[in-house]
Amino acid sequence: MATVLLSAGPIALVGGGWVMLNIRGSAASLARRSEANAELRRHSQGNLGPAPQVVTAGVWRYLAAFLALAGVVSTLGGLLELQ
Repeated sequence: MATVLLSAGPIALVGGGWVMLNIRGSAASLARRSEANAELRRHSQGNLGPAPQVVTAGVWRYLAAFLALAGVVSTLGGLLELQ
């Protein structure tokens, strides 16, 4: 179990930290992609109006902060399990 925690924890920490800190515009890119997908979905349903913006870059950064925190907790749990 420690190997799983020590493998998944740093991955979640780095991935979450990358979006949380908006490195290279990753949070803004996710928001643009979400908006484009919502617009495509509405157009495929026959609704030609503008798509409402539901997920902003701030929401992505908040979710990424939670993911980074979960990565820290699982990494520390893996380290404690080794002892």
